Amino acid sequence: MKQNHFKSTFIMSALILTVAMACNKEAETLIQPGDQVHSTSTMVVPNVFGIPIEAAPPAWHIQESEKLEIPEVIDLPANLPSGNSRVATYYAEGVQKYKAVQTGIDPATFAWVFVAPQADLYDITNKKRGTHGAGPHWQLSAADSIFAQAYSPPKTAASPDAGSVDWLLLMPKTGKTPTGIFADVSYIQRIATNGGKAPSTPPVSASQTVDVPYTAIYRFTKIN
Repeated sequence: MKQNHFKSTFIMSALILTVAMACNKEAETLIQPGDQVHSTSTMVVPNVFGIPIEAAPPAWHIQESEKLEIPEVIDLPANLPSGNSRVATYYAEGVQKYKAVQTGIDPATFAWVFVAPQADLYDITNKKRGTHGAGPHWQLSAADSIFAQAYSPPKTAASPDAGSVDWLLLMPKTGKTPTGIFADVSYIQRIATNGGKAPSTPPVSASQTVDVPYTAIYRFTKIN
């Protein structure tokens, strides 16, 4: 009996080690120029032996996002003959902020209106690299920032998860020159969203606000 227990424990430990090593090796291939990676962190594999996806580190989310099929409406132009190059990829974790506005007078009715995102940005090494906020903008340091704007008409795709905010393709904001690592960026994509949609229940007063938790992957790409 003890022998069987020891054998099962040994096999389980070996499997965890094998999966973790495989994830680390694959994660190394996702490091892009400009990511300033210092070290590759040990990966945590979700949904293995009871570890939930929500507990997975940023590196796992970034790795999984590379497997996604991008809807045509938010996919990047081919830009032949030289194509495009990824400048950086970040995992964002934070909230989407909403406020109430009055939409009816008698009786008074209200609706949620989007205000701004507020999130922290993490890289493939699970290191916090910067913030994402109103504008929208992304900032890693005083020397590395970018503001974005929507295309006209907007390029959006519904998230596969009905409870999550849309996937987007954005462009650098006119009049706001990207700096540092973002200097040559031409496209910003928001994909792999989880959460962030306004509550389905409308507000009951004009003073209400709500912060809805969300996560997403942001890709920054330049034309070669």
